Amino acid sequence: MILVNYFARYRDQLGSGGEKITLDESLRTIEDVRQRLCARGEIWQQVLGESSLMCALNQELCTPNAVIEDFDEIAFFPPVTGG
Repeated sequence: MILVNYFARYRDQLGSGGEKITLDESLRTIEDVRQRLCARGEIWQQVLGESSLMCALNQELCTPNAVIEDFDEIAFFPPVTGG
């Protein structure tokens, strides 16, 4: 089982702050998870299909090709800026 969190406007657009997903052999990377979620439909494709999408694995920024394991926490969020 992995925990997937959606932050900022992604949470608002998807109507969810997060969910648990059963990890199986088809889910090896964060990109695999993203692709599975995008297959849910148009709003999922619009939100998680953004080229500027950022992700974190166990609260550390990473790239979508990061390898995942059971009990990992994944976060998807839009780019942020500081000032």
